[in-house]
Amino acid sequence: MSETKHKSFFLIAGPCAIESCETVMQTAETLKRVCGDLGIDLYFKSSYDKANRTSNSGRGVGLETGLRILQEVKEQFVLPILTDVHESWQCQPVAEVADVIQIPAFLSRQTDLLQAAAKTGKIVNVKKGQFMAPWDMGGAINKIHAVGGTKIWLTERGSSFGYGRLVVDMSSLVEMRQFGCPIVFDATHSVQQPSTQAGITGGNREMVPHLMRAALAVGVDGIFLEVHPNPEKAISDAANQVRLSEIKFILQQAQEYDLFAKSKTNI
Repeated sequence: MSETKHKSFFLIAGPCAIESCETVMQTAETLKRVCGDLGIDLYFKSSYDKANRTSNSGRGVGLETGLRILQEVKEQFVLPILTDVHESWQCQPVAEVADVIQIPAFLSRQTDLLQAAAKTGKIVNVKKGQFMAPWDMGGAINKIHAVGGTKIWLTERGSSFGYGRLVVDMSSLVEMRQFGCPIVFDATHSVQQPSTQAGITGGNREMVPHLMRAALAVGVDGIFLEVHPNPEKAISDAANQVRLSEIKFILQQAQEYDLFAKSKTNI
């Protein structure tokens, strides 16, 4: 009897912020090749503006330039694009390029933003607020449904625990399955240590593979990783981003955990 073939998780990956066309294209080229070799569906992610900053650190290249670069990635590498929005008016121009519109965690209860994203007809990836219980995501889903939106992903990215620390409640991944949406685990933002480096978010990228494997063992549909050729020089989340040179090994190991878990469950 032949074994059942289980589909691998999909991957959302790319540099946290769009710093330059060269960095974005280099990362996209490598991710495309690695994911093609491993049979992983890739959504390329990068942000044109990092508006949710504690301090006045680098934010990115802006909407117009950012969308032009993401369009270049889409055309050259034939990849679906995910990027985030911060204001309702941004949803329509972003939808002209992006296949998935992401709602940042800090804005996951903003009714107008959720509904503007839903009205584009694109997939809406809602990142669970660090301050929200998993069952509270039902409110965000209902707001999207109210304007006819049906394509929704939910992303876990850790919860606030006192000051300067995030923790991941793996049962959140199970709890959110009640909504019937694809569940994504954001492994890089989950290792953030907010405002621990003179007002700049710190973190520990060494913990990313460990948390990712734990989430895959519990069962998720997608993994979110921010990846950079030289993370120490990144303008955003420098302490958390995965090194581009290490991505193949990390994904190979993750895929082994994922396929084993799926072979033992109905996920």
